[in-house]
This record gives sequence, C-alpha cells and structure tokens, in this order.
Amino acid sequence: MNSMSRYYRDNCDPCNKNDKQNDYYDCRENDKKICETIIKCGCPRSTTLPLVTVSSDFTVASVTLDTSKLRNPCVKLEFASNLVTVAAITGTLSFQVYKQCENQLNPIPIGPSWIYEPVAVGSDTFSFFTCDCDCSCDKGCCTYSVVVTTTVTAGTISVNNATLGAIATCGCSC
Repeated sequence: MNSMSRYYRDNCDPCNKNDKQNDYYDCRENDKKICETIIKCGCPRSTTLPLVTVSSDFTVASVTLDTSKLRNPCVKLEFASNLVTVAAITGTLSFQVYKQCENQLNPIPIGPSWIYEPVAVGSDTFSFFTCDCDCSCDKGCCTYSVVVTTTVTAGTISVNNATLGAIATCGCSC
C-alpha cells in the first residue's frame, strides 16, 4: 500500500450510501471498528512428481482460513514454489487453486489455471496470486488448496518449498 491509497474509494463503496448529499462521507472510523484482516500462511511442502501416462493430480500446498468474523470477505491467495528438474522434461504442469468450505461436497476452482512448461534442467521459481471475493459462499472455515495437474511423460520434476498464503479482509461489495 502506498501513501496515496490510504483513503482509496471505488464506485462500489457501501459507505457512500450513508450520506447521499456528500459522496465523500467519512466512514473510516466505522470500518476500523468492524473490519478485521487475517493473514495466514500454510506450511512449506515439497513433492516429487512421478512420471505419468495419463493426467494426474497432486496437492502441493494448502491453507485453512476462518472468515466467519469478516463481513463480505475477500481473500487474496499467494502461491510460491521452487521447481527443480533433474532430467529433461516432456509435458506441462497446470496449477489451480481450489476452495472447499464446511458444507461443500466438492472443491470449486478459484481463478484461472496457471501453466508451467519447463525449458531446461535446473531450478526455477514459480509464483502467482489470485483473489476469491465470492460473497455467495457461506462464511466459515474454508480450505484453499493448490493442485497440480501433470502430463509429464519423461524426466523428473520436484515442487519444492510450495507455500500458499492468504490475506483476508472485509469489504467485498455484493
């Protein structure tokens, strides 16, 4: 956050509804009292992906977050890892974030999938972030997981120090 974003307001700011005469109604004091921020990091994990003949899925990182105290939660998810190839790779890795809350039977995808195509033997960092501001989901405990779908048919690749972090706050305008 820079110094110019301290009083940022967008067109969907619910605080503007409090005073129709003044578009710049100051609701910062009210927001400070009722809005918390949660920062949580998952534990780093390492996974060596085996050779496959068909597409296979592997969970490489996860974090569980309780947003029950947040009003209209919005979650920023950040994934980082170090990919190490020992032998030349044939195939790709597709990374996708999934969310599964307390009352859901199946996890739902969050954001786009991210494709990694190894180009040489060695190590490479791989990271991305995505946001989950879906206010239709029940509040409560949700587990976010990064799942790798691999089509590697030659070579060896490891996903090392894979970490998923989350920053959650209120304020999603639904």
